[in-house]
Amino acid sequence: MSIYDRQIEELTAEYHRRRAKAGELRRKISEISACVTAPREVVKVTVGAQGEVRAVEFPTGAYKRMAPAELAGTLMATIGEARDKALAALSELMTPELPRGLNLVDLLQGKADLPGALPDEPAIPDAVREYVDHGRGQRDDGGRHG
Repeated sequence: MSIYDRQIEELTAEYHRRRAKAGELRRKISEISACVTAPREVVKVTVGAQGEVRAVEFPTGAYKRMAPAELAGTLMATIGEARDKALAALSELMTPELPRGLNLVDLLQGKADLPGALPDEPAIPDAVREYVDHGRGQRDDGGRHG
């Protein structure tokens, strides 16, 4: 087996590892949820990783004594707090997978310098780089074709 064959096998194996990891991350992201209950148990809100509202509950009758604007403000504040909590959980999960120095919250808000966080060149073995740059590299079989 040539050095190229081994390196291609290693790259293929790495691809499969990363693909499996991506599937696992997707599953974990779908399981993220955050639940927040407002003071006096006026409202309880559950959101998912993308901030989508999954449930709104009124654990007590306290909401009945509130003016509509006050209830709306309490509901919006509780949703915001739950979203922040879910985003923190998502960030904790994803930060180890991101390039060093890249902040998930900044990335999601369009503030991150994604191109600046990525290397100028892909990380590939020297022999593969030699092949890409020059069409062929050093053979490890002494020049024999086989």
